[in-house]
Amino acid sequence: MEIRPFQGLRPRPELASEVASPPYDVVDGEEARELSRGNPRSFLRVVRAEIDLPVGTDPYSPAVYEMARGNLDWLRKTGALERETSPSLYIYQQEVGGHRQKGLVSICHVDDYRNERIKKHERTQPRKVEDRTRLNASLDAHPGPVFLMYRDEREIDTMVERIQQDAPLMDFTALDGVRHTIWKIVRTRPLVNAFAKIGVAYVADGHHRSASAARLGEERQAANPHHTGREDYNWFLTVNFPASQLKILPYNRLVRDLNGYSRKQFLRKLQSVVPLREQAGPSSDRVRNVSMYLENRWYGFQFPEEEYSDPARSLDVSRLQETVLGPILGIEDPRTSDRIDFIGGVRGPTELENRVTRGDGPVAFAMHPVSVEQIMDIADAGKIMPTKSTWFEPKLRSGLFIHTI
Repeated sequence: MEIRPFQGLRPRPELASEVASPPYDVVDGEEARELSRGNPRSFLRVVRAEIDLPVGTDPYSPAVYEMARGNLDWLRKTGALERETSPSLYIYQQEVGGHRQKGLVSICHVDDYRNERIKKHERTQPRKVEDRTRLNASLDAHPGPVFLMYRDEREIDTMVERIQQDAPLMDFTALDGVRHTIWKIVRTRPLVNAFAKIGVAYVADGHHRSASAARLGEERQAANPHHTGREDYNWFLTVNFPASQLKILPYNRLVRDLNGYSRKQFLRKLQSVVPLREQAGPSSDRVRNVSMYLENRWYGFQFPEEEYSDPARSLDVSRLQETVLGPILGIEDPRTSDRIDFIGGVRGPTELENRVTRGDGPVAFAMHPVSVEQIMDIADAGKIMPTKSTWFEPKLRSGLFIHTI
């Protein structure tokens, strides 16, 4: 795996907590407006620039990308963002609730993405890839990192621990309680060499960001008759984590109607395909178990143990789709259906109860989280996971590192 240090933009350390923002795809427009209220330096004004335009503005309109570029330029001109003094790598540590994970911030080559040395496990939506490609082109930058994972290497862990003996460059706790600590690495060659021994990495979070980086690289290559493959547009921003340190939460499902069935009819249909138990807990406590919220109560059911040649089909979310969502509730393609919503496990089962109670849908399903090993096995097999299968937590903040083109 090829990584490289980069001489990018970053916040002045004393302003890091003001600049850093959640990634663009975990907040909607209303949440982004609220989170950035009273904070002109929030990086949401770059990655979700529609919040600085009238409510109702098309988020894919040219005005949004122009606003994003203007906001990035403003952060630079006012000194909130500054150019790094030399090509650098960084250690990025996140801590919350007793959980700690340490990643290496670098840039990776788009050829590793195209040639499956950086492996994917999700399909991308063309409109979202086009959106991030247009944003990157407008900014001449990659504003948000791709979250990569790799199988643990003790040599790298030892180097990281040694670097962390020095004073950090940035250290702050965000409003959501996640502590973010960053160390700058100037002597980069040992880590670059260590990563060269890693055969493959895996996209944990950021499939649209990585796909858009590859798309922009292709566009810039086509426009450059002197292309060499080493230009900045061939590289994209990543944070690389050892897989054992990562925490995955479930991605739960809310269905907006019962496909014409009454609640009693739906329960009978469900009982005909899976054994249903009442008074279940609100969270799935093990693989093959699903908790279901219906009529102000929690039910539980369990899929039988079976062998699958396709590791993606063995996932609980796949079996729910094949057993319940498709044949009973009529949701043939959850990627395109407007009858289903996906709720990250960070919000907890209480969010499912609240959404059902307020009438967003009559039934919700709380899933068991997939494992890191399952993700890597699926990617190694060249298979694709169902949409919205994984929720990595904590999320990487945007605006702490910017790779410019």
